[in-house]
Amino acid sequence: MKRVNPLKLNKLQLRTLVLTQIIARSQPEDAWNKDGSITISSLPHAHGDHLHVGEYVVNAAEATGFGNQGVWGALARKGLVAQKEVPPILLTREGLEYDTGLDHHFTQKSDH
Repeated sequence: MKRVNPLKLNKLQLRTLVLTQIIARSQPEDAWNKDGSITISSLPHAHGDHLHVGEYVVNAAEATGFGNQGVWGALARKGLVAQKEVPPILLTREGLEYDTGLDHHFTQKSDH
């Protein structure tokens, strides 16, 4: 059985990664690379107290990692993204497949 969070990411890193995984799933086909990674050219911006991530509305406080270079640096060191300078984000195959254990938080799609 696959272990949840095997690289021991902290909470902010986990939230940032799971939100990036959700964004990746809604990217156009030409964003996917031959090695299984995906290039995400831009991140969503908050309006008011929330932002739209894929099909979900997320509290802006949950997405503070998007603007935190330390988070991207940690994800890059662990091989989950290709570089710490974002955007664009090159989410590696490992980053796409990483089990954050947070997917269950994103089960209700927004009608907003």
